[in-house]
Amino acid sequence: MTTAIETKRVDWPTFRIRDWLEPLDLSRFWDRTFEDHIRVEEEMVDGKLVIRAELPGIDPDKDVDIAIKDDMLTLRAERKQRAEAQTAGGFRSEFRYGSFQRMLSLPKGCTAADVVAEYKDGILVVTVPVPVMESEAHKVPVTKA
Repeated sequence: MTTAIETKRVDWPTFRIRDWLEPLDLSRFWDRTFEDHIRVEEEMVDGKLVIRAELPGIDPDKDVDIAIKDDMLTLRAERKQRAEAQTAGGFRSEFRYGSFQRMLSLPKGCTAADVVAEYKDGILVVTVPVPVMESEAHKVPVTKA
């Protein structure tokens, strides 16, 4: 014999408060310092450094600044909060807004002249050509002792 249990969902604002009060997760406490950083992936492809930065919800024309100085690439972005109409049930947002910055070391000799940046589907792709640095061989004379 199977017994059916009927459940009723209560969606009043006072019952939704428990959603806002999550238990303290101490493992995330130590990671808080990295939350304002832009998360990236880097790889070398055909002599070029390809950097992919996770930047959803931004306007790349207005909200992104890319600079290269002293073999450092600086990515700055700003996510602006949009005005949202609050419903009778309340409003909850876990999105992060504000300014974000990330500085990355580049191989020696990279310049901003040939850097290409593209934005698609929330991912900023920065391609930096890496110059081939030919090291000059120095001949060392051998003396007889």
